[in-house]
Amino acid sequence: MGLVTPNPGTIFWMVIIFGIVLLILRKFAWKPILNLLKEREESIANALNAADRAREEVEGLKADNEKIIREARREKEAILKEAWELKDKIVAEAKEKANQETQKSIDYARQQIESEKIAAIDAIKIQVAELSVKIAEKLIKKELADSTEQEKMVNGLLDDIKLN
Repeated sequence: MGLVTPNPGTIFWMVIIFGIVLLILRKFAWKPILNLLKEREESIANALNAADRAREEVEGLKADNEKIIREARREKEAILKEAWELKDKIVAEAKEKANQETQKSIDYARQQIESEKIAAIDAIKIQVAELSVKIAEKLIKKELADSTEQEKMVNGLLDDIKLN
């Protein structure tokens, strides 16, 4: 039974050795261990603070990015609107110019047609006059083959001239 019951001398030496080990640990190991734990706690706290600051900074950057994106969208919409208006204006101007050119062409064609019509009428008049003269010449030659007929005609023309 000697193994189960502690011997008072052994207990005494165990307490003294435990106290010495505790003093040695306290003097040489406890402070460095506590300092390391304190440094580790501070580094963890600093890392958490840095993470919080980084999270806040990221949130600020997100807000800035969203603001920039909204502004870019507004600018894009304004540019697109301006481009559509410019396109509509250019198309309207092109249509107006085409209408003007078409009207000028139509007016020019009408003038050409009118001048050609007048020229054709003049040509027809000249041909009718020439034909009339030729017909009259042939009739006169036929009718005036005789000298009495010639005298009657000259007298008739003279009478007509005197009346007018």
